[in-house]
Amino acid sequence: MKSLRIYLIVFTTLLVVYLIAQYNRPKEVNWNDSFDFNEKIPYGTYILNNRINDIFKGSKILTFREPPYNVINDNKIKNANYLIINSEVNINDADYGKLVTFIKNGNNVFISAATFGDELFKKLNISTIANLTIGKNDRYFHFTNKSLDTTHTYHLGNNIRDYFFLNFDTSKAFVLGLTQDKKVNFLKYQMGKGNLYLSSNPYIYTNVALMDSAERAYAETSLSFIKNKPNLVLDQYYALGREADSSSMRVFLLNSTLRWAFYISLFSLLFFVIYEIKRRQRIIPVIEPLENATLSFINVVGQVYFEQHDNLNICQKKISYLLEHIRTLYNIKTNVLDEEFIKSLAHKTGINDEFVNALIKYIIGLETNKQVTNAELIKLNKLIEEFYLKASK
Repeated sequence: MKSLRIYLIVFTTLLVVYLIAQYNRPKEVNWNDSFDFNEKIPYGTYILNNRINDIFKGSKILTFREPPYNVINDNKIKNANYLIINSEVNINDADYGKLVTFIKNGNNVFISAATFGDELFKKLNISTIANLTIGKNDRYFHFTNKSLDTTHTYHLGNNIRDYFFLNFDTSKAFVLGLTQDKKVNFLKYQMGKGNLYLSSNPYIYTNVALMDSAERAYAETSLSFIKNKPNLVLDQYYALGREADSSSMRVFLLNSTLRWAFYISLFSLLFFVIYEIKRRQRIIPVIEPLENATLSFINVVGQVYFEQHDNLNICQKKISYLLEHIRTLYNIKTNVLDEEFIKSLAHKTGINDEFVNALIKYIIGLETNKQVTNAELIKLNKLIEEFYLKASK
């Protein structure tokens, strides 16, 4: 017991130390793409959301998690700038058409993404690619606008991913920014009274970039190209989806492969449950135990003798059973109950001569009687039971 107690104490101590160490160890940094205005992780946009009014002074901030078509159409958005920032912005035909009308009416739309989807490729011949030709320590951006110092460069940290436009319509687009190797990464399209701005580097607007002075300066300058408006719409639809789609199931339902895997798993589980509802074995019937017929028979016979009150008959049967027992077990003749019989019975049973003599003499006396009283029958029964008890020892 002492050794077991020592083991338990040592185990408990080690477990407590392990739990304390796990609780106090530094939390791992979450480097997943988020672009959520409420996330403070490296690739969240918490800083941008809280400091955007430093650039767009006086603008009313409106945040939505709906497609651009719904936002503009349902909320009657006018005289506004529309900012969309995410790693992937796949605009459909309806949203693109609504945004173009929105821009032509004198509003501005700024989209920063690493990939822009099929619709912008069809309409504006836009496609992007990651820049892997330059070492991480040699990366920097600069602007081409003549009103700015075009020789000034903004160096990128190692945590910022670098993309540039592989294709775009040079006859319609104005180039506003370049990478270190002259790759275009910032474009402007003039549409009616407004402008569409496209940036291929959304990570420059995340928390990890805005913590660095050079990258923060680039982000501020790029956003400063947009003329200030009374309203500023911040999009969270492309980063988080609709409000109703915030559950983790959205990931499965938006991806066709995962969606089918989920449906197959669900229906397989339902089929298994329904199939297993059937019993594998038939119900085993409950078999009642057989009644003890011997006891019932004894009760019936005893009741019959009790009602007839034939003590003599009972006495004769008990004597007959006793003598049969002596003949069978001890091989002693019982036709003559004399002194020789008594000595032989006492010798084989080991019972003293006085008791055997008293029992046999009492039996001989009852056999000559024509009637047997209750007291005599009870005494005979006690003597016989005592004989059985002493003979078995």
